Amino acid sequence: MEAQVRELFGRYAEFFNHSLAGDVDDEGLSSLYAAEFIAASPAGIMAGKNDARFGKAMAQGYERYRAIGTKEMRLRDVTLLPIDEHHCVAKVAWRAIYEKAGQPDHPVDFDVHYFVQKLNGKPKVFGWVSGDEEALLKKEGIV
Repeated sequence: MEAQVRELFGRYAEFFNHSLAGDVDDEGLSSLYAAEFIAASPAGIMAGKNDARFGKAMAQGYERYRAIGTKEMRLRDVTLLPIDEHHCVAKVAWRAIYEKAGQPDHPVDFDVHYFVQKLNGKPKVFGWVSGDEEALLKKEGIV
């Protein structure tokens, strides 16, 4: 499962960067997620469905990332904690690169823990736990 999960997040990074460039592939991005998912952060817990509303929310999220100067999302590392033959937690280390006019690129490192399920031979994200993105962006002077 490890190789497939690493490949999943490699594809995730590719979709993210294409979306930052304005080429949002709703179908490709939604293929990375299970039909339903959960998310937790300091802002609370939410549950959602991998449907048209999810695709629209993702597109709006990428618009915001572009507006604050997000230039690129790099995958730094993926560490797996197996749960059983079908499930794992993937700790994904990301590096976001931000640009502001007249300033050098500003890298910001952060981690997200993703819950992954492998059924029918394909791993998909069914949940994630993230830190306080807004607080980190404020601390780094991005927003």
